[in-house]
Amino acid sequence: MARVKRGTIAAKKRRKVLKYTKGFRWGRKSKERAAKEALLHAWSHAFRGRKEEKRVNRTGWQAKINAAGRMEGLPYRELIHILKTNDVKLDRKILADIAENEPAVFKKIVASLKK
Repeated sequence: MARVKRGTIAAKKRRKVLKYTKGFRWGRKSKERAAKEALLHAWSHAFRGRKEEKRVNRTGWQAKINAAGRMEGLPYRELIHILKTNDVKLDRKILADIAENEPAVFKKIVASLKK
């Protein structure tokens, strides 16, 4: 049986792992075994972080809607309830953006709901 030389494939695999760990501290950027373990943790934290970011953003949207709604005499809870009962299809992200950047439009939305 012929001898198999794996130098190029193994080196390519190593380089790929070490490329992902660029900027990591200590030996985790240069030692293959430590780099692999660091990546396992980093990627799981990154996945979790993307989910956390959505939660954090939602609380920010709620605060913006609440602040703008209270200026119109409707706190957040009542405003969302009225939106749902009137079947308005504006999500919190869009509503918060309108409240922050277009207060006149937000005022018209709330006025149309109060009727």
